[in-house]
Amino acid sequence: MAKPIQVRTGVSALAQPARPTAAQEAMAATLKRKLDYDQLTNCMRCGFCLPACPTFRETGVEAESPRGRIALMKAVADGILKPDVSFEEQMNHCLACRACEPACPADVKYGQLIEQARDAVEEHTESHRWWIRAVRKTAFKGVFPHPNRMRLLGKALKLYQGTRLRQWTRDSGVLKLFPPHLQDMERILPDASGDGVVARIGGEHKAKRGAAIAKVGLFRGCIMDVLFTETNVNTVKLLNEAGFDVVIPDAQSCCGALHAHSGEAGDARELARRNIRAFREAGVDYVATNAGGCGALLVEYDHLLHGDPEWAKEAAWFAERVIDVSELLVRKGRPLAFASETPTRVTYQDSCHLRNVMKSSGAPRTLMNRVAGAEMCEMKEADRCCGSAGIYNVTQPEMSGRILEHKMEHAEATKAEYILTSNPGCLLQMKLGVEKHGDPERMKAVHVVDFLYERLAKS
Repeated sequence: MAKPIQVRTGVSALAQPARPTAAQEAMAATLKRKLDYDQLTNCMRCGFCLPACPTFRETGVEAESPRGRIALMKAVADGILKPDVSFEEQMNHCLACRACEPACPADVKYGQLIEQARDAVEEHTESHRWWIRAVRKTAFKGVFPHPNRMRLLGKALKLYQGTRLRQWTRDSGVLKLFPPHLQDMERILPDASGDGVVARIGGEHKAKRGAAIAKVGLFRGCIMDVLFTETNVNTVKLLNEAGFDVVIPDAQSCCGALHAHSGEAGDARELARRNIRAFREAGVDYVATNAGGCGALLVEYDHLLHGDPEWAKEAAWFAERVIDVSELLVRKGRPLAFASETPTRVTYQDSCHLRNVMKSSGAPRTLMNRVAGAEMCEMKEADRCCGSAGIYNVTQPEMSGRILEHKMEHAEATKAEYILTSNPGCLLQMKLGVEKHGDPERMKAVHVVDFLYERLAKS
């Protein structure tokens, strides 16, 4: 039986046993300023969100639900609750999967609220240890926003993976200095690239089979382009075969999703401006993404920059052009033929952000059902979060692990040989699930783009 997760609800603070500290008063003022109070009051406390929420389903604790977290936010904004450490923990314990939004009859924008709360908390938090602050600063400010540094990171990882250093590290026990969940992640990391898609195949690619339907700009991502370069390459090739010209603007950067989800909204806005400029100058008709987590923020750049009069209009232009690659292929592309050489069973794990924010769950399944010789076996609760949630599986490994274990029970029940997904974070999480709870000899986790391209009937 799994060990219960200890959850601090923050509700006891309603009794206000002591006066708030100066830091807590400052955080409360920032929360009141940054939270959308109309959205807080839109919550009718009906409870439809409860069964949709992974953390509530695991714990049964009210404060672990969207309704509970909104109540905590509102209590702070109203001056009833002081934002102590337990409040911070509760905001950070949310996966931000946004499964509550489709379930909400009042259309509460919970995803925006949790990001606003985390932004305010991060501005004043005292709970991070020094090494966490150092890692966050290095990653969010020093690496992710800079494509050249990401590629250097990829080269370093490639060197580590391609030499005896990795085996020595494993054999020597050095990895045991790290927490178990980080040791697990090291084992399932794919082979890194030191170049990226542009260095691999160039930045401009013409449509196959006649005149181009449209000009598509590929959002290559940061981690995506380092760890899943081949998926980016295959995305370009699929789009070309479907009749699209493809460009990959070199001036683009990280989407900013990890920043926005982690309370670094200012940095997310700066990255958004950089990306809007890059794709605007490229003159694209669509901005295609193969990463649901990236796409969910890209499609909401208009909200992210709504308070910036200089960029609001440009952000709206960008957001209305963002589309997942599967959706683009199904809705706008020329029909493609796919065939599997041998009969195979596949199942699909939804990317939460692709399904709940970009509203795309049917297109990947439509494409999978077009593969001759492949049997699509729907997984129970495929729409439930897998526990990846950006860096949640690193920052909240215990909750993430419990959610993943349930997910693998459903995946195993399908008897599928392939678990397909549309997001790099989900893909790594499912690879970890297969490694820990499945049979790696029988089952593989693969990006849907790679699965399709390998079975494309070449013209």
